[in-house]
Amino acid sequence: MSGPGSMSTTVYKGLGRYFSSTLVRMLTLLGAVSLISFMLIALSPIDPIDAYLGDAHVSEEQRANIAEHWGLNKSPVERYGIWITHVLQGDMGESITYRQPVAKVIGERFRASLALMGVAWVLSGVLGFTLGIIAAVNKGKWIDRFIKTFCLILASTPLFWLGLLFLMVFAVYLQWFPLGLAAPINKLAHEVTLGDKIYHLILPALTLSITGVAGIALHTRQKFIDVLKSEYVLFAKARGEKPREIIRRHGLRNIALPGITLQFASVSELFGGSVLAEKVFSYPGLGNAATHAGLKGDAPLLLGIALFSVLFVFTGNFLANVIYGIVDPQIREGGSS
Repeated sequence: MSGPGSMSTTVYKGLGRYFSSTLVRMLTLLGAVSLISFMLIALSPIDPIDAYLGDAHVSEEQRANIAEHWGLNKSPVERYGIWITHVLQGDMGESITYRQPVAKVIGERFRASLALMGVAWVLSGVLGFTLGIIAAVNKGKWIDRFIKTFCLILASTPLFWLGLLFLMVFAVYLQWFPLGLAAPINKLAHEVTLGDKIYHLILPALTLSITGVAGIALHTRQKFIDVLKSEYVLFAKARGEKPREIIRRHGLRNIALPGITLQFASVSELFGGSVLAEKVFSYPGLGNAATHAGLKGDAPLLLGIALFSVLFVFTGNFLANVIYGIVDPQIREGGSS
């Protein structure tokens, strides 16, 4: 008969195996993404030297010096070997586009992107969850049909088109919001207030969040309808519980786990969508930097952003798994065994 001590040991061993396997998967994924990304960059028709020089005309000797400075005179295999060696030493190289260390560029740009994606992530979750519950409770009524139609339209609308539409309506015609950027163009960095940043953040965050609302709302609606048809909800109605109590005590608890699953799964979509949103609104975030790096053939910055995006999405999925165990004890017990 095993005692509490042996049970604790089993739990710790199970957690140790889980974290070890998670770390191995993450390192394998990082290696695969770095190799595939480097191959795609090497096969790109964009010449980094031409992109770097622009319209400037230089001699062949100067081109050779530039290529030697950036290590572009070596074969792709040599360049990848040098790059991966430096990365393992904590050096991600220098950006050809911004002439700054890649880690510094990613750190500065990610702060702006994090604010954009964070607000959009919360808005999409809250709006989608709320609309899904409203549609499920009013199944078959006009409000249910309206929400489903609205969600289907959103799901089929391209993000960049929606962003341009919002710009024309709210920034150009109504002039409620600025045309873009993360701060007023006529202010120095130390003069920009928190209110200015929020004011410039609203429109791109709203655009980015709306694209994720449809999937969450439709998924929540269907799951909630299934809950309302369950036997324990019918029993609760027979006992005389009010609809509000049924939703709070039985409905929300049973759709929490699927909602968390879908919400954290949307992290990768938000990261990808932020590239288009930042480009449309000229928002100086990580997605905008990735666009400029791609057009300039900036391999160090592109590879750094690729690795960082993998870490960001992987962390989101990992947090989802941790929260699963908190919300549903059965998953936690199953994982420990």
